[in-house]
Amino acid sequence: MIVKKEISKILLILLSVFLLYSCGSAPRFTSKNDPGERTFGTRTHKSDKKDNIKPLDVTKFRNVSVLKTETGIASYYADKFNGKLTSNGEIYDMFGLTAAHPAYPEGTIVRVTKLSDNKSIIIRINDRMPVHPDRVIDLSYGSAEELGMLDEGIAKVKIEVLEWGDGKYKNY
Repeated sequence: MIVKKEISKILLILLSVFLLYSCGSAPRFTSKNDPGERTFGTRTHKSDKKDNIKPLDVTKFRNVSVLKTETGIASYYADKFNGKLTSNGEIYDMFGLTAAHPAYPEGTIVRVTKLSDNKSIIIRINDRMPVHPDRVIDLSYGSAEELGMLDEGIAKVKIEVLEWGDGKYKNY
């Protein structure tokens, strides 16, 4: 009788441990050993983004009329938010050519020109940034790298809106 009670207690404890363990959350992202995952600071791209976002075809925006222009200070954000959801619902890829803006709707296409050397890129707004009195845009790591502003961290830029977005998530 005592042996049955001891076995019952042990089984109950094991069952409880198993149930608690199975309630834990699974990791959301793949490991760093995933061959499709890029490491911080490299420029080798896998065939597509984590969210299967197609690369932006910038050729169709080279000769369009500018809809709005603003100047100010750009900063960039990188690994702290990499792999997390953006405000439009896609997964942020720090190596992608995207940016966050405090007011422009997601999907807006902009040309960002670094004023110190006139380097420019055409990128898509895919995230919202908090209103910051000293900043007009928050670039992805990839965008900042293309503009050559990684060492400084910030740069004076001109932003030209080439196409307004509708604020909705799309597989561009």
